[in-house]
This record gives sequence, structure tokens and C-alpha cells, in this order.
Amino acid sequence: MSKNNNKLIGYVSDEYHNPIPGVYFEFINSKNESISTISGASGSIYADLKNDEYVVVINKENYGSKKIKYIYKKQISLFRIISHNLYGYMWPKWGISGEYSEYQLHCQDECQISLWKYGFEKKFISLINWHGEHHPKANLQILPDLDFTQSGVKWNTQGYRSSDHSQSIQCPETSGLYYIHMKSKKGDFFSFPWVIAPSHQKNKIAVLASTNTWNAYNNFGGRSNYINPDKLPLIPDNNLRSENDRYKTGGIDFMFRFEDDEYMPLSFQRPEPFNHIPEQEKSTDFIRGRNESHVAPAEWRLLAWLEREGFEYDLYSDHQLHSGKLPLKDYKILILNTHPEYWSVEMYRKVKDWVFKNNGNLVYLGGDGIDGPITFDNDGESMNCLNKWENILMSGMEGHGKKGSYELRFHRVEESPANLLGVCPAAGIMKSAPYKVIEEGHWIFEGTGLSKGQLFGTKSLQERCSGGAAGHETDCMTKFSPANTLLLAKGVTTKSGAEMVIIENNNSGNIFSVGSVAYTSSLLVDEDISVVTKNVLNRFKK
Repeated sequence: MSKNNNKLIGYVSDEYHNPIPGVYFEFINSKNESISTISGASGSIYADLKNDEYVVVINKENYGSKKIKYIYKKQISLFRIISHNLYGYMWPKWGISGEYSEYQLHCQDECQISLWKYGFEKKFISLINWHGEHHPKANLQILPDLDFTQSGVKWNTQGYRSSDHSQSIQCPETSGLYYIHMKSKKGDFFSFPWVIAPSHQKNKIAVLASTNTWNAYNNFGGRSNYINPDKLPLIPDNNLRSENDRYKTGGIDFMFRFEDDEYMPLSFQRPEPFNHIPEQEKSTDFIRGRNESHVAPAEWRLLAWLEREGFEYDLYSDHQLHSGKLPLKDYKILILNTHPEYWSVEMYRKVKDWVFKNNGNLVYLGGDGIDGPITFDNDGESMNCLNKWENILMSGMEGHGKKGSYELRFHRVEESPANLLGVCPAAGIMKSAPYKVIEEGHWIFEGTGLSKGQLFGTKSLQERCSGGAAGHETDCMTKFSPANTLLLAKGVTTKSGAEMVIIENNNSGNIFSVGSVAYTSSLLVDEDISVVTKNVLNRFKK
């Protein structure tokens, strides 16, 4: 529409900060006078407003409408509305048996809500209810305006809720990975995870869910630690490839150039659509999707394998380790799952002390681990990534190496994680291949029949970069690896590959590291990977 004498009032975008053209706006002032306008192709909103208080009504087909109070003082504003897609999340997203969390749902129709436990098979736990109200629109949530990635959507705090319609449910007695299933009358489906820790230690093995990594990669709201990591721009990008700084000016090197205090928080109180698992998907099915191959759907494959092989475990979130709710001293083994990239310094120190002072055994079944340092805010409601990419030397990283004082971001704030893991992240990315045996005759290869130079880990369920168990993102040994770090096998992906190592100590705990994000996606389908992992767990849990 023509601007005429109208002024630019602001922009309107969706839950991913995509501009929305054709949105109807009605501004009603204190005299009950109305001014109407429609957003343009860029999401821009032009209107002839005076400095006054308005009620703004916003409407668009296939999006949730909203009515808000708005004071115009010649500022450029950002309005947000949400599509009619199904979304949901638990808050808190992790709990302890006996505690309570609330399910927070967005749907335009009534939905059946049920609880499932994800082991080797999906186990139905209970039907929670049919989530609905007296009118379909009452089930549609409202997005906060501006950059809600910092504070979260906090859906259950909006509007009146009868105490008779509680959305709070008790954390199950058995620890594990649970999913809430949403299914509308029309058959639309959405699922989201819930990490349940035990009220007290029940098994010898603790598994850590990489909930910080889930949050760092979650771009619901238009920000993650990879897209607009410092803050949300006021103007939505029509085309990220040509307009967004990540793609315009140098990719990841550019995105990690800011000072630590310039990176705004990333709230956990947001849906995580990439953690959705289709209703009919089985643990032995291929993992469909790019992000899915390194977050909860891939982590599920390790838990499924543990159950299939008879290894009982207790599951915890990253924040539960950080806050001391994971009693490490009570466990023989801690397993890091798939992609434990983002850690607080407190998490690192707790695990390192447990290994070297309390004889804990660390099993690192992932890659790119303990790479990005974070701090928690508001008792775990949000986290801040400390990304400053200054004087960083990414050890062995092909195409990303740069001279500097530190091996990676975490080293800048604490030390190289190779001191603990035996390997350092970022040996290579976006390639996968099998491992090659280096240390023939070592006990981890018992029962495999593998000899030096033979390949194993040829099968995998992840499709992001298929080719084998050694890949996606990989780690290698560095000068900071303990002197007794033994190289067992090496991925044949790149010059540096994924290095599988073991550190056996006489007077402290032991460490086994596979140095590969893709590793857990091979456990259920590659017999050699399965046998090697069983050998380690059986030895370490004695």
C-alpha cells in the first residue's frame, strides 16, 4: 500500500522472525478512533499515528490473532504473531521423580495429550487428557512481541486459568526420556521431550542429556547461537542468504566475533521443534532431518541401545549436573550423549573432580564436546553463551584453523577439555566414515574379531552426513591430552578424523572417548560399535 503521509510504525514477524505480508492492523486510540493498515511485503507497517496510547488488533488468516495495548512515541516496534502449527514444551523441561512440570501447548483445535517413555520401544504411560476449551481459539497461544528468545514465551502465565484445569503433571517414578504426544482431531501430531531424573541414585550408570546444546541450536523465535546469536534484529530478513550477517559476512567466524556480554540470553522456555519425533518412528529407523541427527532424536538411540542391551541407567539434564542435583559420587559411570557441546565451568569442574578425585568413570559417546562455555540465569530458565572467538586455534580443524592461544572457546574460560576427555573438539565437520583399528588386541575389541587396519562402524541411522560412525563433528588428541591417552581407533573421514581413545588410571577414574557426534546413531545397527561399547561399560561399572 502507498505510504502517503503515513509513518513507519514497525514490522510484523512470525515465530521464526520471518516477515508476514498482508497482516491486518487496527489501531484504536483513547477517543475510540480507529486507524487501519496492512503490512507490506517486508512485514513493514505504515500508519498515521499520533503520540498516544492505542489498543492494537492484529489479524491474519492461519495465524493467531491478538489484541494488545500499545503506546506510540515515534519508535519502531516489532509485533509477533504465531502460525497455526502445533507446538508444545514442558516447563521445567527436566524434573525429578515426584516433582511437577506443566505442559504448555499451542493448538487451534482440541488435542489428545498423552505421556510416553522412550526406550528401545515407545512405551505408552498414560492418557493425560483432551486439551481444549469452550472455543477453539482459546487453545491458541500469544507470542510476546520483540525478542522473546531472551525471556521465553511463558505461555501458561497468559490469561485466566481455572484451578480445575491444571496443566501440571507429576514427574514419573522411573527416570528416563519421556515425550508428550499432541494429536488433534484432524490428525496433526507434535511431540516434545521431558527429561526425568530419579529422586535418588538407583543405578550405576548416569546419562547426561545435552539440554544446553538443544537450547543453543533452537531458533524458535528467530535466534539461536548460530542465527542472530547476539540479539534479534528489529527488521526481519526477507532472505537470510542475502541479508543475514551469518551468510553475508563470514559465517561462523563473524557470528562469534562479539564480546561475551553482547550475547543476549537464550531462554529454555521455548518449544524445540527439531526435537519432535514422528508418531510412527521407531528407534531403529533412520533419523530424518538435519538438526535431529545431533539432538534428542539421536540421543534417544543411545537410550534405546542401553535398554536393548540390559544396561539400566538414570537420566539427568545439564542443569541438574550444574546445580548439584546429579549426585556424581553415587555413580560408577557417567555417559555423555551425542553432542554435549555447551557446558558451564561448574559442570566441567564437578565432572573432572569426580573422575580424578573420586574414581568416577567417564564415557564420552559423542563429538564436539565441552566446546562452548555457558552461564545459567534465573535458576536455569535461560543461558548465556560465551562465544568470543579470540586467539582460538581450532585443533586440526580443516578450513577453520586460526593461530591463537587457545584450542577452542571453552579453553579460553577454563582449560582445554582434552585435559579431561583426551580429545579436543573440531577435528573435522560434515563428513562421516568408519573407524580404523589402531590398537589391535586391546580389550575393547574383544568379541569383534577386528585386527589392525580393519574398518568398523560402517552402518549408521543418521542421514545428515551418512557414511559411518565417525563423523558429523569429530575430535582428536592434542598436546593437552593426558600423557597416558591411548589411541584405539581413528575415523577415516579426514586427516585428523575422529579419534577413539582410552585413559586408564591406577589411582583415579578412567575415560573412554569416541570423538564423534555420529557414534550413537550407529549403536543399534552396527554390531562392532555395539560390542565395543558393551565392553567399555561392562569393564567400567565393576
